[in-house]
Amino acid sequence: MSALLSVRDLRVTFPSRQGVFEAVRGVSFDLGRERLGVVGESGSGKSMTGRAILGLVRPPGRVTAQALTLGGQDILNLPERERRKIRGRRIAMVMQDPKFSLNPVMRVGDQIVEAYRLHSGAGRAAARLKALEMLEAVRIRDPERVYQSYPHEVSGGMGQRIMIAMMLAAGPEILIADEPTSALDVSVRAEVLRIMDDLVRDRGMGLIFISHDLNLVAQFCDRVLIMYAGRIVETLAARDLHAARHPYTQGLLNSLPRLDAPVERLPVLERAEEWREGPLVDASMTEALPGGLR
Repeated sequence: MSALLSVRDLRVTFPSRQGVFEAVRGVSFDLGRERLGVVGESGSGKSMTGRAILGLVRPPGRVTAQALTLGGQDILNLPERERRKIRGRRIAMVMQDPKFSLNPVMRVGDQIVEAYRLHSGAGRAAARLKALEMLEAVRIRDPERVYQSYPHEVSGGMGQRIMIAMMLAAGPEILIADEPTSALDVSVRAEVLRIMDDLVRDRGMGLIFISHDLNLVAQFCDRVLIMYAGRIVETLAARDLHAARHPYTQGLLNSLPRLDAPVERLPVLERAEEWREGPLVDASMTEALPGGLR
């Protein structure tokens, strides 16, 4: 599998009163034409990793890496003007809640047209046709009506479909989806995931799917990276997630409530200091690490 994206020793740091805080610590992975899940608790560095890849970490934050390449091209050291050409055109990102991403005073269609023209150089008429085509591709039944709508006039699920349409209009090679369904109800979530899956597969893209929902990632993704305290502690095939070996991953799984085995109290995950600096656990390793559930 040839890598669309290669990340080696990615680090994100911020100054603080206590010294330098490392939000992302030595993250390394390759992304092919696959669905790669990134899972961990809030604050584990999932979203910051995605933002660092896109060049969206602003000062005083600092991003360093041994290598950050897109199709073999170094994107870490590009001038900001060149980096902006990549965002949206080659790598796109869908955020958690569309109401914070869409401009409330601009019609939906105009926002898609603006984004598409910026990255493609197309004329307004061609961009309008592309916007309608993308709205239809994300299974919006009346693209013309939605094109003329304002963000407050559409539901959360439709808003997320609009964001997917906007981000994929320019034909990027990679989509980073940061908790794209956590604000949606179960039935709408399933439909949005089906749409995203179909589009990514049909276009031969790579998908980085950031989530805290282990069951969802196990069902939707091909591979999974487990992040803890800013670093990857385990990587494995999604089908093997429920047989994870790292005690942190096991603790996350065991903390999930189960309808078939209700308990009075959910177990508490007690963290071991070794997890912060210990070796990565991958599918070929069998040795357990200290710590786990109590």
